[in-house]
Amino acid sequence: MSIHAVSPLFVGRARELSVLGDALARARAGMPSTVLVGGEAGVGKTRLVGEFIDRADDAMVLVGGCLELGTEGLPFAPFTAVLRGLVRQLGRDGVAALVPGGDARGLARLLPEFGEPDRGGPEARARLFELVLGLLERLAEERAAVLVVEDAHWADRSTRDLLSFLVRYQRTAGRLLIVVTYRTDELHRTHPLRPMLAELGRVEWVSRADLRRLTRREAVAQAASILEREPSPADMDLIYARSEGNPLFVEALLSEAGGGDALPESLRDLLLASVERLPEETQELLRVASAGGQRIEHDLLSAVAGLDESSLSRALRPAVAGNVLVVDGEGYSFRHALIREALHEDLLPGEHTRLHTRYAEALERDLSILPAPRGAIELAHHWHSAHDSTWALVSAWHAAGEARKSTAYDEQLGMLSRVLELWDQVPDAAERIGCDRLDVLKQIATVAHLAGEYERSIALASAALAELDQQADPIRTAVVLRQRGLTRYDLGRPGYLDDLRRAAELVPADPPSKLRAQVLETLSRMLHGPEDWPEKIATGEQAREIAREVGDANVEAHALIDLTWARFGYSEVEAQMAAFAEARAVAAGGDAYNALMRCSISESDALEGAGWHERAAQVARDGVEEAAHYGLARTSGTFLAINLAEPLVSLGRWDEALQVIEHALDLTPPAPYRASLQGYATDIALARGQLDRAEQSLGMSRSVLSRGTYRDQTVLPHLCREVRLLQARGQMEEAVRAADRALAEQDLVSSPRYAWPVLVTFARLLVAVVPPAQRSGPAQSGPGVGSAQAPGALAQFALSLSPRLRALGQELSVVGDLQQAQRLTFSALTGPESPIADAAELVAWQVKAWDLAAGAWAALRQPYEEARSLVGVAQAALAAGDRQEAATRLTRARELAGQLGATPLLEQIDVFGRRARIGGSDESAGEGQPLGLTARELEVLREVASGRSNREIAEALFISVKTVSVHVSNILAKLGAATRGEAAATAHRLRLFDAP
Repeated sequence: MSIHAVSPLFVGRARELSVLGDALARARAGMPSTVLVGGEAGVGKTRLVGEFIDRADDAMVLVGGCLELGTEGLPFAPFTAVLRGLVRQLGRDGVAALVPGGDARGLARLLPEFGEPDRGGPEARARLFELVLGLLERLAEERAAVLVVEDAHWADRSTRDLLSFLVRYQRTAGRLLIVVTYRTDELHRTHPLRPMLAELGRVEWVSRADLRRLTRREAVAQAASILEREPSPADMDLIYARSEGNPLFVEALLSEAGGGDALPESLRDLLLASVERLPEETQELLRVASAGGQRIEHDLLSAVAGLDESSLSRALRPAVAGNVLVVDGEGYSFRHALIREALHEDLLPGEHTRLHTRYAEALERDLSILPAPRGAIELAHHWHSAHDSTWALVSAWHAAGEARKSTAYDEQLGMLSRVLELWDQVPDAAERIGCDRLDVLKQIATVAHLAGEYERSIALASAALAELDQQADPIRTAVVLRQRGLTRYDLGRPGYLDDLRRAAELVPADPPSKLRAQVLETLSRMLHGPEDWPEKIATGEQAREIAREVGDANVEAHALIDLTWARFGYSEVEAQMAAFAEARAVAAGGDAYNALMRCSISESDALEGAGWHERAAQVARDGVEEAAHYGLARTSGTFLAINLAEPLVSLGRWDEALQVIEHALDLTPPAPYRASLQGYATDIALARGQLDRAEQSLGMSRSVLSRGTYRDQTVLPHLCREVRLLQARGQMEEAVRAADRALAEQDLVSSPRYAWPVLVTFARLLVAVVPPAQRSGPAQSGPGVGSAQAPGALAQFALSLSPRLRALGQELSVVGDLQQAQRLTFSALTGPESPIADAAELVAWQVKAWDLAAGAWAALRQPYEEARSLVGVAQAALAAGDRQEAATRLTRARELAGQLGATPLLEQIDVFGRRARIGGSDESAGEGQPLGLTARELEVLREVASGRSNREIAEALFISVKTVSVHVSNILAKLGAATRGEAAATAHRLRLFDAP
C-alpha cells in the first residue's frame, strides 16, 4: 500500500463547509456575504477553501494571497494576483471593458498591463478602490463571484484598507462572496489585523468560521486515509498526543514515523523532516527558495539558483512530488508557510546574507522578472535582509516611488522611513538617490498626510523646518509650510493660516510657478471668515492668474471656485452659477476631476443656501452620477448625497430624502459624511415624532463629532437637533441649559446661514418654556405660547436668554430669501423690537408677523415651516377674534402636516383646534376630548405630567390605586407611549393643560 502525503479524505470540517455554502447561497440571492476563516498554522484553512471552491459549481472564483517579506507585506498583492488571473482569462481589453466608465488606467496601479496610472493625489487611492469594487460588481452581474484573500495576517496596510473597503461596501456588489483566511496564532495584541477584524465583525453580513483542531476520532480517519489502513491504537495515541489534533502535524508525524517509534525532538525538526528525506540537491534548492518568500517565480528561482532548465526541473521534481512545493501559476509555493519559515530560520548567518544578496543581484539584473511594484519592493527587502546599507537605501528609495504609483501610501511611508533610518550609514546617500535628507523629510511629511498619519506628518514637517534655512532655501521651506498648513487644517489645529501666509511670502512672484499658484489657492480656500474676504479674493485672483499662465487647470479651477464663494452671496444666485460654470469649464478642459467634483458640491450648496431647493437637488443628483463615472461614488458621491438630502428635506420630500440617505449610508462613507447624512435623518424623525429613531441617529452623529474639530456647517445643525430632541422628550431644563451653553460657546455671528436656524430653534424653545404671565411687557402670542406648568426658576433662567437671543437677531446679517424667511420667523417668535402697550395693536402685529413668515416659507416651497407658521397665524387670528381666518389657516396647516406625516405638529393642530373649537369647515369637530382620552383620563394624565405616583394620584382624585393603574394603562395605549415619562412628555409637547 502507498502512503499519501496529504489525506485524500477531508474530515472534520462539515460545519465550516456549511458556513461557506450558506454564505454562497446568500450571495447567489443578491445578499452581501463575507466569511472570515481563522485558525492556527497547519489547521487546514487552505484545504477548507480548496474543498469549498471545488463545490462552488458555476461561481467565478478569484483567489489571491498576501505575501510576506520579512516584517512588511507586499502592497495589494492578492488583488494584483486576482487582476493578473482575470487578464489571463479575459484579456486586457476584456477586463477594461468591465471597468465602470471604461477608463481602466487606474488599474495600472496594480498591473502595468493597463498603461501608465492616471493623475495621483489623495483622490487616486479612493478611485482605485472604486475601480476594484466596480470590477467585482460587473463580474458578479451574470453569476455569483467568490473573492478569496488568503493569509491576511501578512496583509500590508494598503491591502487591509482595500479589503475592508470591499467588505463594507459589499451591499452594492451584487452576487459577491468574500472569503478571508488568516492565522489566529499570529495575531499578537498589537497585530494590525486585529482592529480590522473587530471592525468587520460588526458588519451585519460578516460571519466567522474558526477552525478548531481535529478530535481524536477525526485524526484517526485522517490517518487511515493517508495510510490506506487503520493505524494501530498505540501509534495513534502517540501521534495524536504529539500533534494535538493539528492536521498538518498529523500528516508530518505519520510520514516521518512510517510506523516506527522515532519522533522529531522539536516542531522545527517535524516540519523539516519531509525536506530531509529529499535528495541533497533538492534540499539545497529549497533552502534557496526559502529566502525568496512563500511564493517564488520560476524565472527568479532559476536565476538565483544558477541552474539550467534541466537541472532545475530535476531538483524541483522531488519537492513537488513530496508535496513540499506546489505549482502556483508561473511559480511555486511552499505547501505550508511553516515549512518555509523553518527552512529560512535554519539558514546559517552567512547563508542568509549570501542568499538574499543573490536574490537582490538577480533582480538588479532583470527587475521585469517580477511585476511592478512587487519587483522594486522585493529588491528593497532583499538588500535590507542582506545587510547592505547602501543598496538597501537606494532600493528603498526606488520602491517608495513604485508604492506611490500604486497609491500604497503606508508602504511608501515605510520605505521612505527606511531611507531616513539608513541615511547616516551611507556617506554619499544624497548622490545615490539624487536628493538630500531634507527632501526625504519633506516627502515623508507629505506621504504621512496621505496615509492618514497626521500627527506624524506635522512632526516631520516641523523637523524639516527646523533644519531649513528659510532665507537660503525659501522654495523648499514654502513647500513644507504648505504641507504642515494643510495637515493642521485637517486636524483643526491652530496655525494653519500662519503657515500658508508665510509660504506665500517665500515663493517669489517672478517667475510665475505652479508652486506659487498652489500655495496661494490653498490659502484662499482656507480663508472662511467674512473679515478675511479681501485677502481671500486677492490671493484667489493671484492664484488664478498664475495657474492660467503656467497651464495648471486644476489650480485655476479651484481658484475660480474660491473667488466665487468670496464674491457672491445668496442673493446673487445667477451670477454665482455663471462663475461656477466657468470653473467647471476650466476643470473639464484639463481633466481635473477633483475640481469638477468640487464644482458640483459648491453649486448645490450655494443653491440650497439661497433657498433654490429644486435646482440644488438637481445639481446634486447630477453630481452623484458624475462622481460614479469618475469612480468616486463613495467619497465625492456621498458628499453630494448630503447636498441632495438637504434640499429634499427642505421641500418636504422626506421619504425620497430617506432613500437617498439610506443608499449613501450603505456605501459606508467617511465618518464626517456619515454624521451629516444621519443628521438629516434625525431632522425627519424629530418632525415625525419618531423620538427613539431620532435618538439613535443623533447618537451616531454625536459619536463622530466628539472625535474631531468641525466647522459651523456641521456643528450648529447638530446643536439644533440636540435641543429639539430634549424639548420633544419634555426635558425642558436640559434643553434650556444646552441652549445657554451654545450661546456662550459658539460664534454665531460669523455664519448667518447656519446661525439663523439656531436662533429660531432656541426662540421656539423659550416660547414653549415661558408662560405669558411670567414675561415682561404685554402677553405675546405664538405657536403654543404659554406653559403654565413651567417652574418659576426655569422660566426665569429661560427669560435671561431672551435678551441675548434678541441681540444676536439684530446683529446677524440676512442674505437671500432663505435667511429672510428665518429672520421673519424669529421675529414672530420673539415679538416686536419696540414694546407695544395696546393689546389690540400687539395682536395685529402678531397676525402680520406670522403671515409674513408663512408667505416667505410658501414662496420657498418649504411645507413644514409653512405649516408651523400657519399655526402661528391661526393662533394670532383667534386672539384677534377672527375665527374664520384662524380656521382657514389651521385647515391648510393640517393638510401640509398630514402630507408630511408630521405627527407632533398634527397633534398640536388637533389640540389647538379642539380647545378653540375651530378646525377646517366643521367647527364642532373639536368638541370631543383630545386624542380620544376621557375626561377622567385627562385628569389622571395631568397628575402624571406633574410627576405624581399612582398612590398620590389616587388620593388627589379620591379613587383607588387600582383604578389609577387602569387609567394609566389606557392613557399609554391611546398615546402610543411606552412609559409614564413619555406620556408626560407628550402632554407637555401638546400643551394639553395650558390655559385656554
